[in-house]
Amino acid sequence: MTMPFEVPEKKQIRVIINSDAKCEADDQYAIVHAILSPRLQIKGIIGAHYGTRSATGAEDSYQEILHVLDLMGLSEKYYVVKGANHKIPNNQTAVPSDGADMIIQEAMKDDPLPLFVTFQGALTDLASAYLQEPRIADRLTAVWIGGGTYPGGNTEFNLSNDIEAAQVVFNSPIPLWQVPKNVYDMVRVGLAELAVKVRPHGEIGRYLFEYLIQHNIKNGDRLQWPKGEIWVLGDSPAVSLLLDDQEFDYDYIEAPEITLEMGYRPKPGNRKIRVYRRVDSRFLLEDFYAKLELFATVYFPVEPKA
Repeated sequence: MTMPFEVPEKKQIRVIINSDAKCEADDQYAIVHAILSPRLQIKGIIGAHYGTRSATGAEDSYQEILHVLDLMGLSEKYYVVKGANHKIPNNQTAVPSDGADMIIQEAMKDDPLPLFVTFQGALTDLASAYLQEPRIADRLTAVWIGGGTYPGGNTEFNLSNDIEAAQVVFNSPIPLWQVPKNVYDMVRVGLAELAVKVRPHGEIGRYLFEYLIQHNIKNGDRLQWPKGEIWVLGDSPAVSLLLDDQEFDYDYIEAPEITLEMGYRPKPGNRKIRVYRRVDSRFLLEDFYAKLELFATVYFPVEPKA
């Protein structure tokens, strides 16, 4: 996507986005941010399931991704497929899907640019890809928005939708960057802020704002969350950490065992993973707002009034 600056090719990275885009209203922000970031060569987007909330979650997410791309005028530019429509049955058995195939095929390519696969939901498609083709483990890095707060863990939505898949990934040699719940919750925004910074910028900006507002209203009976005037763009660190990995803001620890109760159990000798302690919300949000405004100005300029 054209921006008023260039990123040298050697500084670019290959990216596959795995998103349960129809589940709530923050995945769309992360997808748009990734598309508008010149450092990221988007090799494909996977529509992911979101547990028992929908029997057709992967299909629903697939259609939502296509809708976002259409609003951006990019419907023919990106390869979009469906992932598994449900979790893996156990931690030895894959659920084959076009999404898992995409991960395998891109990982096995002979390409000098590093491959990152971001997961904004369950880890089903990564676990399935690895179970089918273990050689991908040293050919990609996974960035996962999910898991409870360290050190003990706790209930967390993305993890809950496929605990066994998380067990597969955490016990594999796949390089992993984890953004747990207490960290992705840092990306808090006010609805007034989004009305000023997002809604005015093109058809996609209007959609991002209005779709989130609809979700806020639909959850009006839930007193704990959302609070009424704020939202969390919790999936967006999957993009910002690919632009700047915040090298001093994570712990490099032995991957713990994931229990069926979504806790963390120490596993001495397991390979190490990055677990982020914080994300830079200022950088993340301002970078997104600026790119969205630039995109709307260049590709969908406002016609001057007569």
